[in-house]
Amino acid sequence: MADKKEIFADGIGQIHFAGGMVRFDLVTLQPTEEGKAPVPESHTRLIMPPQGFLAAFNSMQQLIDKLVEAGVLKKNENAK
Repeated sequence: MADKKEIFADGIGQIHFAGGMVRFDLVTLQPTEEGKAPVPESHTRLIMPPQGFLAAFNSMQQLIDKLVEAGVLKKNENAK
């Protein structure tokens, strides 16, 4: 576990499906001129097979449900 690497991302810039794999471009927000909004910059790509993507999606959905239940997040009733 000492070799474990952590990667920080402010979010996902784009998600692609190419070559039979799901590809996430992870972004961080980079500062610009004073007073202007930061710009997302892609720095890392995460690639996984479709089965791994589905498993990750299910895990994220379960965590979202727990966060809603705990009151950390609120459901957007207007979402389509």
